[in-house]
Amino acid sequence: MTEAVERSDRQADEAGDGGGPGRRFTVEGFAPRHDGRARERGKALRERTPRERHAEFVPADDRPTAVEAIEASNAGRLTELVPIRLGRMAATPFAFLRGSAGLMAADLATTPTSGITAQLCGDAHAANFGLYGDARGHLVMDINDFDETVPGPWEWDLKRLAASLVLAGREIGADETTARRAAFDAAGSYRRTMRALAKLSALDAWNAVADDQLISFAQAHDLADALQKVGAKALGNTSAKFAAKSTVRTEEGGWRFTAAPPVLSEVPDATARAVAAALGPYVSTVPGELQPLLARHHVQDVAFRVVGTGSVGTRSYVVLLTDHRGQPLVLQVKEARPSVLLPHLARAGHPVTAQDGHEGRRVVLGQKRMQVVSDTLLGWTTVDGLPYQVRQFRNRKGSVDPAALLPAQLDDYARITGALLARAHAHTADPGTITGYCGKNEALDDAIAAFAVAYADRTEADHADLVAAIRAGRLTAEHGV
Repeated sequence: MTEAVERSDRQADEAGDGGGPGRRFTVEGFAPRHDGRARERGKALRERTPRERHAEFVPADDRPTAVEAIEASNAGRLTELVPIRLGRMAATPFAFLRGSAGLMAADLATTPTSGITAQLCGDAHAANFGLYGDARGHLVMDINDFDETVPGPWEWDLKRLAASLVLAGREIGADETTARRAAFDAAGSYRRTMRALAKLSALDAWNAVADDQLISFAQAHDLADALQKVGAKALGNTSAKFAAKSTVRTEEGGWRFTAAPPVLSEVPDATARAVAAALGPYVSTVPGELQPLLARHHVQDVAFRVVGTGSVGTRSYVVLLTDHRGQPLVLQVKEARPSVLLPHLARAGHPVTAQDGHEGRRVVLGQKRMQVVSDTLLGWTTVDGLPYQVRQFRNRKGSVDPAALLPAQLDDYARITGALLARAHAHTADPGTITGYCGKNEALDDAIAAFAVAYADRTEADHADLVAAIRAGRLTAEHGV
């Protein structure tokens, strides 16, 4: 970088710049001089894609059926766990949406986009926001699932969030006006938050919308009590508590997980050794200053644990470690599959960013790019030739179940999640450009809400097809697990 600065100095001197206020620097890894016209560039993009067009949703002629899409997404999963995944997806249309990010990506690929790229969560439905602990145990609220993260059109995340809010609203018995309003408010909160961030310096915008001000910022006071209860519960959701419930002392004085199939089960010795050995390379992916912390722990046991809805059937392990005082630390070692969005970005006319080949690294770096504060022990590794992400398990995690809110609370939750999504996107996309595109009026909000209602209708039909296929015996589902 020093050489690049010196080179720019020479070029400036040769051009007669003289080192005055007009001096220009070209430094690799840094932006060229800002011309202050980000909003104008964003506004100009409306000519190519008017904001009203984001209401459009017409399924493509070659769209797979819901059953075909689910069968394709089961490829590579552990077959004995697929019925659990299908049972969870069949529970409600909202649950179906949670497990069908790939199908929605295929649908979004034929919808209009502004042409602005951001790091996407890739699965930004309303249940993928929540609380977790920072390095000092304080609670942070943010997006908390990044299995599908990849650079792409920012609208895809916002449309998935909006559609999920409509489905959650219908599930809790909200009237259609309330459900649609939640989608509208999520889009409006996203737009207003992005506008607020665009007015700040880059450094202030990066850390803006502090979590202790989030309720007031999003005007979500009706949700304050619910978030307080979730936060109190999250503070006790730790490795120590999980270990106390899920482990027993061995005759040799160590600790082992107690099986609770099918959710928590023992693994063969060879698998346990492979997972434990993979923690060695993982340590090198953690910041150097934290490596001595991990070195003070040793592995006690490894078990298999079923997680999530869309993730069911992928390989996911919990590893019990203890320190010199016997205090537990539980890590999750979770298989990282390619993002389901990747095959559909090209069809959308969006550039596909080259991947480095390790999906665990993709997930971890995507998460760090989007969150204000991330798990300090995030990393990645390889087990038996497959890529994995590694993170703390039960790191004071807590979440609001949008399908368990009162109808009157849904719009508050929508505004909070819309604000959090804007904050995350602003880390990798210029908030000024997105602000210029979104504008000051409610044109985009109306369009996103209209799309959300149409897509919620489509999801309900897809869910009905899944339920029919299960009843007909084409697919096998295990319910209530």
